[in-house]
Amino acid sequence: METMTAEGYMEGLYEEDAVLERVKEVIRSHHMPEISIAPGYGRLLTMLVTMIGAKQVLEIGALGGYSGICLARGLSDGGKLVSLELKQEFADVARQNVAEAGLGERVEYRIGEALVHLHQLIEQGERFDFFFIDADKVNYPNYLELAIQLANPGAIIAGDNTLMRGKVVDVNQNKASVQAMRQFNQLIATDPRLESTILPAYDGLALARVK
Repeated sequence: METMTAEGYMEGLYEEDAVLERVKEVIRSHHMPEISIAPGYGRLLTMLVTMIGAKQVLEIGALGGYSGICLARGLSDGGKLVSLELKQEFADVARQNVAEAGLGERVEYRIGEALVHLHQLIEQGERFDFFFIDADKVNYPNYLELAIQLANPGAIIAGDNTLMRGKVVDVNQNKASVQAMRQFNQLIATDPRLESTILPAYDGLALARVK
């Protein structure tokens, strides 16, 4: 008999989210990477956005809209999610999924290199209350620094995949993406501008509050 994981046990306590399960099916049918945030962390994103009353949320990496739905669900009336996505085809899928979830009016997609958009947002004087980073791992340290610059005091920054399927703790893994994630984790833990913790469940999630 196969031993159930802690994550599997916890997920079994919750009813299946039909909207999010459909998003995963759409992602699969479009042959997109099946790397959406874990359901437990998706619920956490919704809770955190709700708890801090976030009005302006920034997502780096839309994929198929799974995390976007989780973030947008936590927004109060008038709140806005800006979602950055490198690939037009991914953003199109995400936009459709978010619209079908009844949240389309809360989300704005910007297509292209995230670093370019982040610098533009800084130049425009934009500020955000919540950030979710789930894109190319090599740029995680850069995304973190720019998020801090874009943050309102007390803003929350969340970063997914901090364990990279165990690669960050494997001394034999030294690809640029792994080294960048180790640097990101170290920055989250030590940057004096942040209060933080890193959760080791699923594939790891960093959470930081900007002082």
